Amino acid sequence: MASELRNQRKAWSVLIVSTLAFTVCFMVWMMFGVIGIPIKKALDLNSTQFGLLMATPVLTGSLIRVPLGIWTDRFGGRIVMTILMALTVPAIWMMSYATAYWHFLTIGLFVGLAGGSFSVGTPYVARWFPKHRQGMAMGVYGAGNSGAAVNKFVAPVLLVAFGWTMVPQVYAAIMLGTVVLFWLFSHSDPAHLVPSNVSFKDQLKALKDPKVIKYCQYYSIVFGGYVALSLWMVQYYVGEFGLDIRVAALLAACFSLPGGVLRAIGGILADKYSAHKVTWWVMWVSWICLFLLSYPQTDFTIQTVNGPQTFHIGLNVYTFTGLMFILGIAWAFGKASVFKYISDDYPKNIGAISGIVGLAGGMGGFVLPIMFGALMDLTGIRSSAFMLMYGVVWVSLIWMYWTEVRQTPVMGADAKSFSLQN
Repeated sequence: MASELRNQRKAWSVLIVSTLAFTVCFMVWMMFGVIGIPIKKALDLNSTQFGLLMATPVLTGSLIRVPLGIWTDRFGGRIVMTILMALTVPAIWMMSYATAYWHFLTIGLFVGLAGGSFSVGTPYVARWFPKHRQGMAMGVYGAGNSGAAVNKFVAPVLLVAFGWTMVPQVYAAIMLGTVVLFWLFSHSDPAHLVPSNVSFKDQLKALKDPKVIKYCQYYSIVFGGYVALSLWMVQYYVGEFGLDIRVAALLAACFSLPGGVLRAIGGILADKYSAHKVTWWVMWVSWICLFLLSYPQTDFTIQTVNGPQTFHIGLNVYTFTGLMFILGIAWAFGKASVFKYISDDYPKNIGAISGIVGLAGGMGGFVLPIMFGALMDLTGIRSSAFMLMYGVVWVSLIWMYWTEVRQTPVMGADAKSFSLQN
């Protein structure tokens, strides 16, 4: 009994300190979402160059996820997470001394290592909890995505008060303190290690599994889209509605904050109702919100019996923020439900599979801001970013319908047995 209680305390200590570490890592990972605005002005960047600037850290954080997941299986999350965070500190500090575009891109690649922390913490915390509570554990840990919102609260204040160069210096100090706290309050258990001689190439063979590809597609929306819009929203508010950067960051946090914090609730719902049901509803809510967000500000004139009449159609800042808030909640639930799929289907290979799916999500977060910028340069329509996301959600809805929904028994004895299993 005493041993079980001690293990529970260790489990919760690991979960709490890992979530704190992930929050800080995500805050650093999203840094360009705020400081990128004065950098864009200083370097006179177009929208495509700005998209690449913001997305560069996301690239490294995505590519390193698969090896980090494998190393976590082999060596344990405590040592891997500690080393990963420590490696980012010098790069974060050096960001404040960058002056040229290529400086920011190069240093951003090293800062982006912080984004790989998700693939370390997910299997690390999951293995401390029984199967029926793993969705909750991964959801709580994933709430560290709220670091994107923390960045929007902290960075604008530092930027306005001291200039943008102070932001990376403060973030480097915070990351260093987090490394120390994590090492002091985390634990390791040799029983959680997965000894394996499987190579990196062998692990990637999981991509031949159609279910893994499908989960990658889902996650490229709920996580990749979340990362991309978290980076894009501050400058969107500034450009579309003419807001001050501090107000813009605060309103952008209405999307980022629920998109991170409520992930834990998504994990609990996925444990209770199944990953499939939660993800299905997430996709439909996303489809509706993105359809409305896609409509650009429009003025049109019609001829009436009283002469020409001009009408305006477009979202005001309040309606826009409300829709973004709902979208953030939906994606928070979706991020948790996708990983519930993984823990259900691949219980002995969580690290490698979560790394692959996390890679897909991260690559979505890398590619989408660049595409947002390119579409804006091409069309001149800011809401083209949401048009693109709307199309991607359509693909997932169709895929999910044909591979999951159509195979669900709805009548007869099979339906009863299916509901009991789920």
